[in-house]
Amino acid sequence: MANKIRILVVDDSVVVRRMLSEMLAADPAVESISTASNGKIALARIPQINPDAIILDVEMPEMDGLQTLTHIRRIYKFLPVIMFSTVTARGATATLDALVLGANDYVTKPSTKSGTVGQLSLVYKDLVDKIKAHCHYVPGSIDSASGADSNRIVSNPSRTIVPPLNLSETPFPLAKPDGIGPVDAIAIGVSTGGPNALAALLPTFPANLAVPVFIVQHMPRLFTKLLAERLSGKTQIPVHEACLGDAVSAGKIYLAPGDYHMTVKRVGFKTIIETIQGPPENSCRPAVDPLFRSVADTYGPRALGVILTGMGQDGLRGCEAIRARGGQILAQDEASSVVWGMPGFVARAGLAEKVISLTELGPEIVRRAYRPEPGLRLPRITAAGANL
Repeated sequence: MANKIRILVVDDSVVVRRMLSEMLAADPAVESISTASNGKIALARIPQINPDAIILDVEMPEMDGLQTLTHIRRIYKFLPVIMFSTVTARGATATLDALVLGANDYVTKPSTKSGTVGQLSLVYKDLVDKIKAHCHYVPGSIDSASGADSNRIVSNPSRTIVPPLNLSETPFPLAKPDGIGPVDAIAIGVSTGGPNALAALLPTFPANLAVPVFIVQHMPRLFTKLLAERLSGKTQIPVHEACLGDAVSAGKIYLAPGDYHMTVKRVGFKTIIETIQGPPENSCRPAVDPLFRSVADTYGPRALGVILTGMGQDGLRGCEAIRARGGQILAQDEASSVVWGMPGFVARAGLAEKVISLTELGPEIVRRAYRPEPGLRLPRITAAGANL
């Protein structure tokens, strides 16, 4: 029999539990849905039903999502947990706390006037895609003899399979390891697993970093502002949620605001940031591709693009644009990624000069941006992470 996904939905709302159960049960990848109205009940049911994934509400009576997650991680180190949070300051704070505590991902409950069914239908595809990615569900085909399908959950639930690359079809030759010299801008694209990856990467950047850093993290409004504040408290250089018209300065980090694409352009002798609510790209806003395209146009061969952990292939076309203009690309490796989707597509397209671990990325980025003063050597840089 094919292995399909068993899900435990934990939410104090009976309406949400029922609606989610009905929607998820309609997907052929799902074998069964169990529910619990609070954390205590959920903890008792986990050993009974042996779920492949848990959808965990943040705010619940008796035992909330953060308390429940803490207990889950003490016993079940690798059981995928997806937080179900509201797009509020309180929800954003709790969600970022949950990611630090070991949640694999999150899905937000949209605030709309369409009623509960309409709200849940808006997040359904996002939720199903994330469940399948973290359960490493691989769709197969129907066996004509037995009638059974070959869908399965593979052994490592924290990795996403990316199609293999035909190296003869890589569109760009790899640049020399040392590239073309110091870069003038660093652009980073990241999604699933991003907050913790950024918390490990950004503190490795020195206080005297001589170039600006632009980041797109797939996140909704409120979340990005809070993330910027948390990251700024851990880094040697300030992290700002970008605003329309910001003049770009070296030694600052600009994070795309939720629900807005972030791009950069030259205006006279200055570079400014634009934030626009254009159509989503790769089902995302903010998306990595618009930023990377604008960085390629603005900085040309002096641009460095970095693709970190994340689902999907946002950033692939943007990396092509940077490489087409002579810029450089680095990608996070599979072993250190929560989901090797975005960096995997870039790596397999032959766009990355190096595919390296998260701990190696910081020193490598700084090396490519370093402008030595006369008589000074490149400083020794260590990859020290930080919690949010």
